[in-house]
Amino acid sequence: MDAAVIVAGAGPAGLALAAELRLAGADVIVLERLPARTGESRGLGFTARTMEVFDQRGLLPRFGDVTFSDQGHFGGLPVDFGVLDGAHQAAKTVPQSVTEAVLEQWAVELGADLRRGHALTAVTDHGDRVEVRVDTGAGEDVLTCSWLVGCDGGRSLVRKAVGFDFPGTAATLEMFLADVRGIDLAPRMIGETFPGGMVMVGPLGDGTTRLILCERGVPPRKRTSPPEFAEVAAGWQRVTGEDIKHAEPVWVSSFGDATRQVTEYRRGRVLLAGDAAHTHLPAGGQGMNTSIQDAVNLGWKLGAVVTGGAPAALLDTYHDERHPVGQRLLMNTRAQGLLFLSGDEVQPLRDVLTELIGYQDVAKHLAGMVSGLEIRYPVDTGAHPLLGRRMPHLDLVGEHRKTTVTELLHPARGVLLDLTDSAVLRSRAAGWTDRVDVITAEPHAVAADSPVAGTSALLVRPDGYVAWAAPGSHADLPMALTRWFGPSR
Repeated sequence: MDAAVIVAGAGPAGLALAAELRLAGADVIVLERLPARTGESRGLGFTARTMEVFDQRGLLPRFGDVTFSDQGHFGGLPVDFGVLDGAHQAAKTVPQSVTEAVLEQWAVELGADLRRGHALTAVTDHGDRVEVRVDTGAGEDVLTCSWLVGCDGGRSLVRKAVGFDFPGTAATLEMFLADVRGIDLAPRMIGETFPGGMVMVGPLGDGTTRLILCERGVPPRKRTSPPEFAEVAAGWQRVTGEDIKHAEPVWVSSFGDATRQVTEYRRGRVLLAGDAAHTHLPAGGQGMNTSIQDAVNLGWKLGAVVTGGAPAALLDTYHDERHPVGQRLLMNTRAQGLLFLSGDEVQPLRDVLTELIGYQDVAKHLAGMVSGLEIRYPVDTGAHPLLGRRMPHLDLVGEHRKTTVTELLHPARGVLLDLTDSAVLRSRAAGWTDRVDVITAEPHAVAADSPVAGTSALLVRPDGYVAWAAPGSHADLPMALTRWFGPSR
């Protein structure tokens, strides 16, 4: 075997997955066809849940100063994300080029073998191993691995080579995206609609402005290269009446509203993550964030299987948990596209939804959907409100120091919180301490209405989701530990 895991693609999902695998002790090769990072801004910012994920790995300081906001939208209708209970606001100004640079440095520091200029050309799953053929630029190489993960984008070669079903709908429209300099336009952060289409304007800093344009009634074109800025400027003038031809383009791209999702996230020894598994209209900036969260969900599980701690059946929970998340992603982005990009015929729907968003419960529901904070995995049956949900920020006071659950998750290990100093609990978990950190501490300043109030113990997975709680879980602790971390040793 050349590696336990080969990851195809060094975008945000592939790099995050490689780092998670290395934290679990698995050796990994990342194959990337491009010889260097593009430096293109592409996806901007992080949702509140991705901020939590990065905080759980101690990565946030690497991004430097960023702009935060609790103002968002759903299909162009303003939504106050401040109604959410997360410890973080969304980050609005981090370009994908910076995200990729940070994740690449992190993955390589941890020991990931990143091979740029290596294009995967063929895949064969032999049942006990996977063989991949790679164009190295200097010839063909053949590599073998125990598991292959396709993080190679919406046109995924891995997905096509292995025969994953990818049903959905084709693009019906085309949107242009351009980063430009030398232009002075008023910000339109959540967009503005015109009779002929929709535009968005957002400052990126350093004199660069992000423009997004969708001209209504213009069918999508099949392109083999990015559009020229002149095409964007012409469409912008038709829609808004504004002349932007004098702007200096930094980067220009186009995308559509094709909506597709694979029917299975795992087939044999091959798995998919990110855009390889789901494509959609990039409404609300959810695509990159969902892709990173796919990787974090899969990383610790695949790492546990590779290093021998858990059975391969654990990987089935990756599909069980992330496929429904992808379905909701496609649902809400299609809904947002209809609201934002349709004509006057949907104005009554916009008016009704605007009225409903005025109710805090509705705003919280939509904000939670777009931010990723609403996710609840089917980890266990029971009455505890945190089961299957992300672990909220929690300050802890132990015998020797103060800490937080966020800090405890930095090594990407399971965490069993003993909140009542129970020797019996610690004894029952003794067979898993090579994979799970048992922490005896008291919660600090927990409000009476907190979901942690009255809780004696919590089992938190490496991805920050609660797998077991006492009281409230129907399963006992050894059963939960075995399910998520393998048999005791």
